[in-house]
Amino acid sequence: MDAIFHRPLREADPAVAEFLHEDLKRQQDNLVLIPSENYASPAVLQAQGSVMTNKYAEGYPGRRYYNGCEFMDAIESLAIGRAKQIFRADHANVQPHSGSQANVAVFQALLEPGDRILGMELTHGGHLSHGIPQNIAGRVYDAAFYGVEEGTGLVDLNRVRDIARKHKPRLIVVGGSAYPRTIDFAPWREIADEVGAYLLADIAHIAGLIAAGEHPDPVPYADAVSLTTHKTMRGPRGAIILCREEHAEAIDKAIFPGLQGGPFMHAIAARAVNLHEVMQPQFRFYIRQVMANARALADRLLSRGFDLVSGGTDTHLMLVDLANRPFSGRRAADRLEEAGMIVNRNTIPFDKRSPYVTSGIRPGTPAVTTRGMGVEEMHLIGDFMAEGVKKKTGEAGRAAIRAQVTELCARFPIYPGRDC
Repeated sequence: MDAIFHRPLREADPAVAEFLHEDLKRQQDNLVLIPSENYASPAVLQAQGSVMTNKYAEGYPGRRYYNGCEFMDAIESLAIGRAKQIFRADHANVQPHSGSQANVAVFQALLEPGDRILGMELTHGGHLSHGIPQNIAGRVYDAAFYGVEEGTGLVDLNRVRDIARKHKPRLIVVGGSAYPRTIDFAPWREIADEVGAYLLADIAHIAGLIAAGEHPDPVPYADAVSLTTHKTMRGPRGAIILCREEHAEAIDKAIFPGLQGGPFMHAIAARAVNLHEVMQPQFRFYIRQVMANARALADRLLSRGFDLVSGGTDTHLMLVDLANRPFSGRRAADRLEEAGMIVNRNTIPFDKRSPYVTSGIRPGTPAVTTRGMGVEEMHLIGDFMAEGVKKKTGEAGRAAIRAQVTELCARFPIYPGRDC
């Protein structure tokens, strides 16, 4: 066998090895406050980088188009069984590569091109895959939208019902990527039934909360549920579709052969490990702390004069409204990064700035909670953020905050002893 094959990464590709090492250092030395990001466990990372990277396994357990899939079948069946047990679902497909792909697969399974979908407006907290014109969902299907109410930042179900009656969608999407409040799925089922629509619950952000029993469960009400296994699940990048038994065959066909060929078996192995972690009692305590930390951070930001869309949070994230500030979400995110805090700029409802600039930022607490931080640290982080976004703080002031952030991160290490 050639010598290239056996070289460790540092020898085989020093450039990539160094970039990986530097990003590990970035993750260790900064406060990751993006709510869709988290730290996967070493066990998940080990499974993701396993020899299952090498295997093609088109099809499903017991129905593969390639030989040599005995252990692929075993691991995928394990992941399916665990997902069904955690979420008490009739059926689970663990092959989607992403939440967006999972949503499109549900559309493909249940709808015909040109059918109407009703989803949450992107700038009000929805997602790209819920029907915006630039996304394939909006190009293949006729999309209508609901949003939050100006002044409250909350979804008004009576308003949603009126919109559904007007547009008569074939499918309604409930859920989003920047909505910080609890969702009761039962009335959404009633609205869907009234207009003869399917109901898709997109729980990509709140899947961990639901798995831990800390948020209402959509499974009894939705025809299909899409979720991602990173974010609050704290696993590898990827997605799962849950559905009623009557939709199982159509969902599976929409994924394979509809949208993809061979699944990423190394990712499914990592997903199985993550699902096992979610089943442990400690995971519920973790999620409770994520939510307590989010409330503490929101309260601190409010006390420092920030406005929050809807006035706070019930989940793992909050949406900071900067519309009345002399700087944009983009500028705030850049200043916070200078000070060692990583957030993402985000549109707010009725935003007058472009989606690239925005009038908001979207902090969240999953990653800092994984590090072991608690309410006391959230108060400190809120103070860091309040000072870090100010223009008058300046480069020197943000450098001083970064030094305090680095010290705080050192007290809560992540991946000790790891090189990349």
